Amino acid sequence: MLGHRGCRLGITYPEISEMQVQAIFEAATDLVKEGFKVIPEIMIPIVGEVNELKYLKELLVRVAEDVMTKAGVKVKYLFGTMIEIPRAALLANEIATEAEFFSFGTNDLTQMTFGYSRDDSGVFLKDYLDKKILKNDPFEILDQVGVGQLMKMAVEKGRSVKPDLKIGICGEHGGEPSSVKFCHRIGLNYVSCSPYRVPIARLAAAHGVLEEEEKK
Repeated sequence: MLGHRGCRLGITYPEISEMQVQAIFEAATDLVKEGFKVIPEIMIPIVGEVNELKYLKELLVRVAEDVMTKAGVKVKYLFGTMIEIPRAALLANEIATEAEFFSFGTNDLTQMTFGYSRDDSGVFLKDYLDKKILKNDPFEILDQVGVGQLMKMAVEKGRSVKPDLKIGICGEHGGEPSSVKFCHRIGLNYVSCSPYRVPIARLAAAHGVLEEEEKK
């Protein structure tokens, strides 16, 4: 998260991002020709400044349109970003001007918010839990008070610009029941998680809807 990665790499070496988007749209146009319905979603990671997204979007939309023109096929697609840096959550209203969807990368948003690295957090988190400094491992159960507050703010700010903005969560928190229910309460549309966690996520989402209905 603090290195030459994500959108930073794509801005300094645009040919990498161009190659990826070209491959996605060549595959998408081939599938459309075979009769399949596909809607690619191009998601730019580690954005913390709207101009990062704007720069790459302009570049990559040209690549996508060029591939579709050569293939003689139009493919509907969405262009969005990961919200995984606190600054992105704080400036979500600006970022929403260039994004058609948000996906919260809560693993990395947790890292950046707490200042913990998943590479070595196992060394001290057990002591934190044993000594009641933390109630839960924030990498296993979403920190609704801190990280969740940033998420709620980003949802409100993003939808103040685009009321129909599609927003979801990506990562292991997407398969943890209390985290999924929290995401439902703040208005998220979808969950993306490891395949083995999908049944748990679906069940937790259903419980979240039922609990909300019971309150009405």
